[in-house]
Amino acid sequence: MKNNILKQSVWVIGIAVTLVATMLLAMGIGRYSISVGQIINTLLPAGIALEEVDENVRTVIYNIRLPRVLLAAMAGGGLAVSGAAFQSLFSNPLATPDTLGVATGASFGATMGIMLGFGSLGIQSFAFLTGIACVALVYFISRVKGESSMMMIILSGMVISSLFEAMVSLFKYVADPQDTLPEITFWLMGSLSGVGFDDLMLGCPFIIIGMVIIFMLRWKLNTLSLHEDEAKSLGVNVKVIRMLTIIASAMITASVVSLCGKIGWIGLLIPHVSRMLFGNNNKSIVPASIGLGAIFMVIIDTIARSATAAEIPISILTAVIGAPFFIILLRKTGGIR
Repeated sequence: MKNNILKQSVWVIGIAVTLVATMLLAMGIGRYSISVGQIINTLLPAGIALEEVDENVRTVIYNIRLPRVLLAAMAGGGLAVSGAAFQSLFSNPLATPDTLGVATGASFGATMGIMLGFGSLGIQSFAFLTGIACVALVYFISRVKGESSMMMIILSGMVISSLFEAMVSLFKYVADPQDTLPEITFWLMGSLSGVGFDDLMLGCPFIIIGMVIIFMLRWKLNTLSLHEDEAKSLGVNVKVIRMLTIIASAMITASVVSLCGKIGWIGLLIPHVSRMLFGNNNKSIVPASIGLGAIFMVIIDTIARSATAAEIPISILTAVIGAPFFIILLRKTGGIR
């Protein structure tokens, strides 16, 4: 028992250190190369900095790379922990943050905002609101005689997701092929370009609140796989836990999609990696998913913006890297866990 706790503690510390190191390295990589020492000096308060910071370095760090790296870390951690929560909630290893159609609903809202000519703030707000509305619609449809079974929730999510996907395709079909269609297509493929601290202030509070809720519920997520009567005998209100988990995951996913576009694979892949390292206890899986998801997303975004002259859409990279890695993971574990 003590050895297991020690092993998990070492892993947690290792993930935290790796995340910080990855974020520092990511801020230094790009067309304008910056050393780790310069980055640390720039981030330190003026009175503590060891040497004077070049103004160009400060501009690049604070106006471009720091907000982008912070968003990548929060988006990756948020999607990963949402996937882990949904996989426990639905007792389904293939569940993702978009199981209830949140990402598709948010994509519909963003597409509508682009079609209406809104600015970035309007597009983000529209995407977030439609993502949340999509979950509310799923919950409303799934209620039969005042009750919502998990099967009805999943089926309703699939139907609503397909409906909004069709609406997005309709908007793309009627969009101006010269201006609007390329903007919609690029947005849907996912990108963190152009993000600033104003964008972080708009969407990241919902990501943080959602992650905190799931983190606080991590002890009780294990009981969701039990029969409702068994869970009640342990003093757990299953309906409340399910509702809080759905709301928290919906907030995270809608916020991430509104800020970054549709990003796949993270919510499916990272929870499985966490289970392979820490077992099936959500007490460990939830924090591990947050850390590993953040690391993975920061690496992916760094590759996306620096590998070629033109930025590569994030969803392409997550699929190209995530799919083979997931196949290797399945082959190694035999689909168990």
